[in-house]
Amino acid sequence: MAKANSVDAVIVGAGFSGLYLLHLLRGHGFSTRLFERGGDVGGTWYWNRYPGARCDVESMQYSYSFDEELQQDWKWPEKYSAQPDILRYIGHVADKYDLRKDITFETSVTSAHFDEAAQRWTIKTDSGETVTAQHFIMATGCISTANLPDIPGIDDFKGNTYHTGNWPHEKVDFTGQRVAVIGTGSSGIQAIPVIAEEAAHLTVFQRTPHWTVPARNVPITDEYERMWKDNYAERRANMRCSPSGSLRSIAPIDISALDVTDEERKEAYRERWAAGGMTLLKSYNDLLTSEDANETAATWVRRRIAKTVTDPAKADLLAPKSYPIGTKRLCLDTEYYETYNRDNVDLVDIASNPIDRITATGLETGGCAFEFDSIVFATGFDAMTGTLLRVDIRGRAGQTLKDKWQAGPRTYLGLMCAGFPNMYAITGPGSPSVKSNMMSSIEQHVELVSDTLVHLRDNVVATMEAEQQAEDDWTDHVQEVANQTLFPKANSWYMGANIPGKPRLFMPYIGGVGTYRKICEEIVAEGYRGFKLDGAKAGAAAAE
Repeated sequence: MAKANSVDAVIVGAGFSGLYLLHLLRGHGFSTRLFERGGDVGGTWYWNRYPGARCDVESMQYSYSFDEELQQDWKWPEKYSAQPDILRYIGHVADKYDLRKDITFETSVTSAHFDEAAQRWTIKTDSGETVTAQHFIMATGCISTANLPDIPGIDDFKGNTYHTGNWPHEKVDFTGQRVAVIGTGSSGIQAIPVIAEEAAHLTVFQRTPHWTVPARNVPITDEYERMWKDNYAERRANMRCSPSGSLRSIAPIDISALDVTDEERKEAYRERWAAGGMTLLKSYNDLLTSEDANETAATWVRRRIAKTVTDPAKADLLAPKSYPIGTKRLCLDTEYYETYNRDNVDLVDIASNPIDRITATGLETGGCAFEFDSIVFATGFDAMTGTLLRVDIRGRAGQTLKDKWQAGPRTYLGLMCAGFPNMYAITGPGSPSVKSNMMSSIEQHVELVSDTLVHLRDNVVATMEAEQQAEDDWTDHVQEVANQTLFPKANSWYMGANIPGKPRLFMPYIGGVGTYRKICEEIVAEGYRGFKLDGAKAGAAAAE
């Protein structure tokens, strides 16, 4: 059956954000089209199928909370779910709510232009289809555009090449192969131990070592599952107002790391290292605001690396020294450091000797030639803005989003931009997004957008957009909050530093999930303060 080419809303992306949006908008009676460049639902979990791919948020928290029946019925196998299990969950959600019928797969949106006369968006796809909509919603995720480094000769290699963010759907067998992994961020840290078990020889090329802590992943017991499911409502409520959108298994210590003895600090770090997960950074309340406090944790972790990795030269290379712990995304690993004790694993420092070129048979760096059967690029993403800017988005007077963001992304609440009416970015730059449990942030943003669309319809409001002053103030606020922390001291993808030429700006809002939610609720209660609504009734109705 032909799908409508004129709808209330167009959604881009069939990951967690897009599916929940489609479900809510359909329930509110909006006609909706969803376009997805992949062949099925899943978003980042559809593309990131690399060996060892796993979520770093606990399964019982990395899931939808909007349907109690869904929460109670679904059974997660592990504390930290592997990619196949998360993809299976997303597929189950699509089946349960019959979402695929409104999704157009294997189709990319190439442009979206706002027609000021019609007060509608005109959206075009790579299949040649044109659709118009009152509302245009980018639910494309924060890490969905893979970054392939610009290395001379990258197309000359005759072996197999892979990017962790765009992995083949069929199993890749590295048995007996000489494999290179370029990059030691989150995907590299997860993939390297798994590839090492299979490959004849693995060479890891590292530019900047990452801080990583053990996940201590285990199967979920019936007792642990029951603990969550018997109290899901209360736990979810606490998650929504927490700083990170998650609940920690070990409570944070609300004192400075500098106000306790060396032995007390060591014991706190030992306890959290043994427990696994992200609790290490919550050991004390100033680890991300005080360099001296942060260094106590950094020094402790460096010593753990030195104790684990038997080769002192490798251990030294693997221990970060140029930025505070936690200011790049802290990684969770399974036997990562132990992997470098294997006889078939080498580590090459490309900070001191960058890769000169990729050749037909391998690569060259620092005057040394290496031969490989396969090269894995674990080189991350053009995060936060990359996917948005790859679409030709034009607002009022034909202004492009690319031009508007030439000095860095500017938004109001990470949700909307001045000059781009009825365009919404789910977990966009300027919202907690990647500095939170994404599921908590996704649900909050999706529900905010859904409620807003209902409000606009009920009050006969044609357009809504951010006021310029509100956008300016919020963008400044995001930077001010970030500058109260140590985060800007790292050349991280939070800052856009992994992409040559990308403006340096701290992109996520680090003020906390609960704080951000409260701000949004206050703005809505005050008649959508900071937004221009084309309809006089709208502000008064919201205020009432």
